Amino acid sequence: MSIKNILPGKIGLGGAPLGNMFRNIPQEDVQATVSGAWDLGIRYFDTAPLYGSGLSEIRMGEVLSQYPRDEYVLSTKVGRIMLDEEEDTSARDLGEKGGLFEHGLKNKIVNDYSADATLRSIEDSLKRLKTDRLDIVWIHDPAQDFYGDNWIEQFNIARTGAFRALTRLREEGVIKAWGLGVNRVEPCELALGLSETQPDAFLLAGRYSLLDHERALQRLMPEALASNVDIVVGGPYNSGVLAGGEHYEYQKASPAVLAKVAQIKAIAARFQVDVKAAALQFSLANPAVAAVIPGSSRPGRMAEDLAALDAVIPAEFWAEMRRQKLVADNAPLPIR
Repeated sequence: MSIKNILPGKIGLGGAPLGNMFRNIPQEDVQATVSGAWDLGIRYFDTAPLYGSGLSEIRMGEVLSQYPRDEYVLSTKVGRIMLDEEEDTSARDLGEKGGLFEHGLKNKIVNDYSADATLRSIEDSLKRLKTDRLDIVWIHDPAQDFYGDNWIEQFNIARTGAFRALTRLREEGVIKAWGLGVNRVEPCELALGLSETQPDAFLLAGRYSLLDHERALQRLMPEALASNVDIVVGGPYNSGVLAGGEHYEYQKASPAVLAKVAQIKAIAARFQVDVKAAALQFSLANPAVAAVIPGSSRPGRMAEDLAALDAVIPAEFWAEMRRQKLVADNAPLPIR
């Protein structure tokens, strides 16, 4: 099923920051962020057990339980089990996300993409989210940024485990759709080549943005479009660096990245363009993209994102971005 028929709009709320990503976030800010998004008309919410060892799910569920379940779309992820025992969060092996959720809960995380773990993960998530059903389930991070050279082994565990379990749940009507939730293009390309199971969509974080889009543009986007597999773009601001933050790919941005951002900002200032608007509209301009889900932990940010979607960006801005080789020549552009 095309998730374009499931999603209620072009933008949703990403829940990673609600798991205390980078910092301790006051509960009142979480409440105001999620309820504020709701008041603005946002009806798609995404989270994951990994985000603060269940903290994001707990917080999102607390707020969303106040609203009619039939009025919003909810997605979370499988591939990690949260145990009751605690662990030293600074010692966690989370690949590129190491230390990212050090302010989250201390529950031990076990990576497991098997069928049994997938079903257990869903049951645990339902309890934390205070709901009786999920709409979309993403298989979280079976990719090289977490497993290095062993990522294919983890992918194959997911292929024979989570892929089949979620396909069965979709066929039974328990969930509406499933796919991969990853920060790398390669697992998505590999999944598209499978014949025994077919994902409905991919949640691709950080790989179709103003700062990084050429690999996805080359093969994944056209192949996904041809296969009727939709893309949800996560991390459109690349961990915040395109929105005034200092992080890129979950780490402090390098001088090279900051220089590229400065180059984009200089062009944006010249044409009086909001960089957030350019980032969101660029991601959505590709016909393979169904929606974009920026994360937020501060009240008011979602209003900025919605305004960015409607901002008018002159064609001359995009022409200059192309001239300076900041967007690929064949990238679809949001020229109205």
